Amino acid sequence: MKILHFADAHIDMANYGRHDPDSGLPLRVLDFLKSLDVIIDTAISERVDMVLFAGDAYKDRSPSPTYQREWGRRIIRLSQARIPTLLLIGNHDLSPAIGRANAVQEFDTLQIPFVKVISRIQRLTPSELWDLPFQVVALPWITRSALLAEPDFENLPKESLIDVMEKYTVDQVRTLLEQTDSSLLSIFLAHASVEGAQYGNERTIMLGSDMTLPSSLVKDSRWDYVALGHIHKAQNLNERSHPPVIYPGSIERVDFGEAGDRKCFVIAEIERGASQVSWRNLDDVRPFLDCGVTLNDPDLVTEMIRSSLPSQAEMEGAILRLTVTYPREMESLIDEPSIRKLAERAFEFHLVRKPQTSLRSRLSPNQMASSLSPLDLLDQYWQVNQIQVDEELRNLARQIIEDEPGGDTPT
Repeated sequence: MKILHFADAHIDMANYGRHDPDSGLPLRVLDFLKSLDVIIDTAISERVDMVLFAGDAYKDRSPSPTYQREWGRRIIRLSQARIPTLLLIGNHDLSPAIGRANAVQEFDTLQIPFVKVISRIQRLTPSELWDLPFQVVALPWITRSALLAEPDFENLPKESLIDVMEKYTVDQVRTLLEQTDSSLLSIFLAHASVEGAQYGNERTIMLGSDMTLPSSLVKDSRWDYVALGHIHKAQNLNERSHPPVIYPGSIERVDFGEAGDRKCFVIAEIERGASQVSWRNLDDVRPFLDCGVTLNDPDLVTEMIRSSLPSQAEMEGAILRLTVTYPREMESLIDEPSIRKLAERAFEFHLVRKPQTSLRSRLSPNQMASSLSPLDLLDQYWQVNQIQVDEELRNLARQIIEDEPGGDTPT
């Protein structure tokens, strides 16, 4: 069996950049759609036996009709090519409210040929998989509200909910695994966190607390391939062992925590005890560049900032963040317009200012705070932070302090 596995498309991520004047779509959305096109083209050109999408078509549970149209155009291409496709529901596809439709429900409602939406824990047999010779145990994202709707859990205290969700889910999957036919290839398709998986540095795309599956469950040798989604960092959790336990990662970078991550999808040849994984890089994804500089010389502010930036060629079309750390008194020396001029070739530029807070003033060994008046302590604060105070402000401070009850006595 030859399958294509991808996840975490998030095609409506439009948090950076401008709109394309021709299509009207945000340019960042076009980035995600470009990666999705590469994946769909590969599935069709290499005639895979099945496409497994491990959840999170969108970043939002209620995508606009425009984004649904763009996702639909690409999934329909798989249907027209008669390539069986499983669409698993991820946390971003699912409303927490019981009874509300998920974000890809229309494929199920309209009964699109060769496309199946999976929104509950289940085992799919060959008769439910277009007579393909394998079976799939599927685990979509489990919500707290769905669990609490079960009669056995309706009075469950919230503080123990995650633990109960984990046990309930693992027990369900293990039961389905016991029911699998040993003469067929077995795939575990899940949108979940797994013990031992590596996250990126930033997790702005994640929602809420994660239920975590034990590594022993996904590494069970009765699986022939484990197709995961939810974590955006591409990784094999069972390297050089069987079965492959694969997070393909997101298809585009969604934040600076993914700046150094490769973006890819997987083509897998699934065999009993000997499945092979081919990582396919998505090379044309937009770069995220994260730079930083600490200023310590007021005469070299511009030079230090310029030297901390990537080359003009590297900045071309990139999403760039520059974090500048500096003593507070150097604030006025940072020329933001000139910095933005230096970064004008970037697709988008973010300047993050981090003024350093001065260390607390230390009293001399023969002084105690209780021996100083509030005005004396205020004077020390002004001195430590190098704040120039005229007599008028000092008199106003004295008046405020002395008007306070007990303000004329040391505290």
